[in-house]
Amino acid sequence: MSKIKLQSGNVVAETLLIPLYARALEAQQPAPLIRDDTAVALVERIDYDFARSSLRGLDQVTAIMRVREFDRRTRDFLGRHREAVVVHIGCGLDTRFERVDNGQVTWYDLDLPEVIALRRQLIAEGDRRRYLGCSVFDSSWLADVSVHASRPFLFLAEGVFPYFEEEQVKGLFLTLAARFPGGELVCDAMTPFMVRLHNLELRVLRVGARLRWGLRHGRDPEGWGSPSSAGGRIRLLDEWFYFERSEPRLGAAYLMRYLPPLAKGVGIFHYRLGDAS
Repeated sequence: MSKIKLQSGNVVAETLLIPLYARALEAQQPAPLIRDDTAVALVERIDYDFARSSLRGLDQVTAIMRVREFDRRTRDFLGRHREAVVVHIGCGLDTRFERVDNGQVTWYDLDLPEVIALRRQLIAEGDRRRYLGCSVFDSSWLADVSVHASRPFLFLAEGVFPYFEEEQVKGLFLTLAARFPGGELVCDAMTPFMVRLHNLELRVLRVGARLRWGLRHGRDPEGWGSPSSAGGRIRLLDEWFYFERSEPRLGAAYLMRYLPPLAKGVGIFHYRLGDAS
């Protein structure tokens, strides 16, 4: 099988291959935090200088911890709702479906058309796994998934929302609450302080991307909806932070749990989007 060639410096490659390679590298660990054999196979199929996409030290560990936590929450949801519908927003080249598939879920991977075009070269769709090639803010995809409106919905947004303005994120929350009341959403977010810190790092590295949205408190989105709005109130179900539990591979970085601005500067937040009718 011929390899798919991607040029170094290609924007799509830079944003998609770094997390893919991180998951493949994790397989080389004596006790990997996640096991992703599909990521290993995909790396072997792509003709690319992955050395330039390698995460180091703490960045590698936290990247995999984030994947593991999203996987855990997805498995938990599918354990409670065997025939659920999952929409993975900004899926990139993630292979979460392969890692968590319970044999009954209907899965939608959503990303920009050029990303989905690349996915189709590498990973086939199936009866229960489908692709949506559009922006998450393009309402056309809502009609595609609404054919399952009577089923429980889980929306995943990993490494996505911080790149958008708050009004865009807020509008999406409220739209999903109105269209899929009772659904759940899991996303990651940084505090405004960490957004500024991260953007400073990107500026130093001369990377063009910038973060825009920061979440001060996990409960802030609860103020975006109201009992009288379509779908009802948004509610925080749970939140998770990197340094709140011991993880041996964090090493000395675990001491950041004693520095509040860093301990809870980046987290994963789990919401219920309104009330099921």
